[in-house]
Amino acid sequence: MLLRHRKMFEILPRHWIIERTFGWMIRWRRLVKDYEQRIDVAQAMIHIAMGSLILR
Repeated sequence: MLLRHRKMFEILPRHWIIERTFGWMIRWRRLVKDYEQRIDVAQAMIHIAMGSLILR
């Protein structure tokens, strides 16, 4: 049986955008850990953090 050579790691073209966004979100202490009990409150905090980033 022939084994094909597969790439173990492939860089995605826009992957850095996601990593950069997560780096910006770490500035908000409430987003670093799961402090929120409800998912809608956690989602609202993400919107607030990203909104403040856009306004800045």
